[in-house]
Amino acid sequence: MTSTRKFSVIPGSERQPVRGARLIQNSHPDQTIEVSIRLRSKSEAKHGELRSALEKPGFKRMSRAEFENAHGADPADLDRIKKFAQEFGLKVHETGTELARRTVLLSGTVANLQKAFHVELKEYSHPKGNFRGRVGTISVPADYADIITGVFGLDNRPQAEPHFRRLPQTPGIKAHTATNSYDPNELAQIYDYPAGDGAGQCIGIIELGGGFQIDDLSNYFSSLNINQPQVVSVSVDGGANSPTGPNSADDEVMLDIEVAGAIAPAAKIVVYFAPNTDRGFLDAITTAVHDSTNQPSVISISWGGPESGWTTQALTNFDEAFQAAAAIGVTVCVASGDNGSSDGVNDGNNHVDFPASSSFTLGCGGTTLQTSNEQIVNETVWNDLPNGGATGGGVSNAFPLPSYQNGFGVPSPSGQTGGRGVPDVSGDADPNTGYNILVDGESAVFGGTSAVAPLWAALLARINQKIGKSVGFLNPLIYAQAVEASGFHDVTEGNNGAFSAGEGWDPCTGLGTPDGTQLLAALTGRLSQAA
Repeated sequence: MTSTRKFSVIPGSERQPVRGARLIQNSHPDQTIEVSIRLRSKSEAKHGELRSALEKPGFKRMSRAEFENAHGADPADLDRIKKFAQEFGLKVHETGTELARRTVLLSGTVANLQKAFHVELKEYSHPKGNFRGRVGTISVPADYADIITGVFGLDNRPQAEPHFRRLPQTPGIKAHTATNSYDPNELAQIYDYPAGDGAGQCIGIIELGGGFQIDDLSNYFSSLNINQPQVVSVSVDGGANSPTGPNSADDEVMLDIEVAGAIAPAAKIVVYFAPNTDRGFLDAITTAVHDSTNQPSVISISWGGPESGWTTQALTNFDEAFQAAAAIGVTVCVASGDNGSSDGVNDGNNHVDFPASSSFTLGCGGTTLQTSNEQIVNETVWNDLPNGGATGGGVSNAFPLPSYQNGFGVPSPSGQTGGRGVPDVSGDADPNTGYNILVDGESAVFGGTSAVAPLWAALLARINQKIGKSVGFLNPLIYAQAVEASGFHDVTEGNNGAFSAGEGWDPCTGLGTPDGTQLLAALTGRLSQAA
């Protein structure tokens, strides 16, 4: 029956072969795998209106329930997906969050999934780990094509990299060799964060591997004389809190938790663990954004990869997930990458890191910070290339210039599309002036833009606590003249390769590093005007 049916390609679903991967064999037809289907919004025709409204200050945010009612999936579309699943012998795994997240989980055999989506699934070996892959596009029966915006999980290649840099230890010497390193709470003082502990706030953290050990957290916060924050783990798509040992993804997990927790110890910290695939990453984000139990007001993401490594369907669906966060008043802080203006792509062109390049995230770049007596002496663009890392930054080739960046001198994109400038803000990221962290029983110093995302997330938890409500989507607020002028330390020296710092916004450090108390005052003024 299905062989004569007309199929339609899912736009943007094309996958390229993975460089360095070797074909092993076809995936076993009886193997069962799980996929996530993204459904269209019931307000699909108004997406452009929502996007432009969000980019301007004064957007009246919605509750999670209001957003689901206005922009979630249509129950009738969910019923059609259930019919599709039944037709192809697939099982629907209902979670109760399908409409809000616009996401339906299906499972089935490789044989049935190949028929349903017109793909060939094969097993590959790769230096970074074996994976199941596909090449080319995904198609669905034409009578279902109008309701499906993306299909994720057929391919489970590793999608993202953690953006931390661990300072190498000198052989035979236990102490780190940083010129100056900081406890996260010391950086909060240096950047003049407003007083507070994040009480009443929830910080969500996305992790695509690794885990934390309670003993490490207890010992770390005890050493800082700080109350240990409540840390909760949430499993997404089978991901779990799975610590393995030093020099693993544990480094990322502990860096994120310890930076956020040391600055906002009274905030609830919820860590969403998911597999490192485009499906896992997207499902973790939509789970966090629409988590009506924990209700994070800020989300920190320290994982990403060059825009060129993502499918268009992924770029689009992630961006829509961040639009949802913006609409309901959740700030999403994302590391801008650690490989300078090339973002580690060796093609001679400039690249920016995604998801920091989404217009609805707060892209977080990196600096080298020199201080004396808890005062900033000098702050420059972090750039240890060619033998180390450098802050990511530049211009998106995927997302257009948002209206809030008009007039800020964002360079033209290198491609035919794009225009969004990255990053928006920055903070200390040089491992040589890095963060003192405890991971798997070892003390170490870390840098990377990974540290800057939770640094900003914790600041916003304190600001939300002071204001009495979430500041929400921050970008339109901070690019407003009064906030930009007073809430930041402008970083004007250094480069990340192709781009140099300068006065005002630049593609290395964005608007600059935070002056927390001034930023609170400026945001309070902006929010009172918008009320």
